[in-house]
Amino acid sequence: MSLKYYNPTSPGRRGLISLDRSELWHGRPEKSLVCFKKRTGGRNFQGRVTCRSRGGGTRPLYRIVDFNRDHGGKGVVASRVERLEYDPNRSAFLALLSSGEVKNAPLSYIVASSGMKVGNVVYSGEGCEIREGNSLPLARIPSGTFVYNVELKIGKGAQIARSAGTYAQVMGKDLEYVLVRLPSGEVRKIHKNCWATIGVVSNADHRNICLAKAGRSRWLGRRPHVRGVAMNPVDHPLGGGEGRTSGGRHPVSPKGQNSKGLRTRSRRKSRSSKMIVSRRKK
Repeated sequence: MSLKYYNPTSPGRRGLISLDRSELWHGRPEKSLVCFKKRTGGRNFQGRVTCRSRGGGTRPLYRIVDFNRDHGGKGVVASRVERLEYDPNRSAFLALLSSGEVKNAPLSYIVASSGMKVGNVVYSGEGCEIREGNSLPLARIPSGTFVYNVELKIGKGAQIARSAGTYAQVMGKDLEYVLVRLPSGEVRKIHKNCWATIGVVSNADHRNICLAKAGRSRWLGRRPHVRGVAMNPVDHPLGGGEGRTSGGRHPVSPKGQNSKGLRTRSRRKSRSSKMIVSRRKK
């Protein structure tokens, strides 16, 4: 996908950079694979705001994505890419797969890879070849291969490298585990029976788009974000001061927690922390 640049014919068009979605499906999503998604507005089960600047926006339908492409150990399963679709719930594109040549074959959504095209045939199974879009256990993937949709727990489904343009890299084997470099730079041990998909996640240009106006943020459910230094002392730890005072204080959250460089990983994750070979770069 390429980027589209616009002439400044109006204030909302000035600086606008969007994606060229001419290759994507323009109709409605597959009806059997969507459901309504309840929106929280950034509030928890008690009704208190835990994530500021959230609310409103267009109500999207949630696409049910298949993150477990093992098919219950049925051997190698071939699927055809019927179409590529935009998903409002994630930054990557989706691919609609048909699992057979007959009419009314079962359909499923997967996260599309960067080189996936309509009509491609992708495979999932322990015996499939190392090719983009194929899904298989980490034990059968050679070192140096780029993968995405990586499982952390056997059978739980993909959790790592699902965002647009991201990928993990298989670094080597260590007995029952495989060393994988995550998108953050962290090297981690993952069990060899966890599954992954070959390739890089689609829509790598997502990081280069520019919304150009506040209204497009509101359509996405993002409300205005006010800087702490622009508030009063009663509203934020960084508030107050004479004039445009913004320096001399360490950046903190509204509750006073340092927001730059503070390690927030829970100490209770000792069992999970043992699998980390090297931490991500500071």
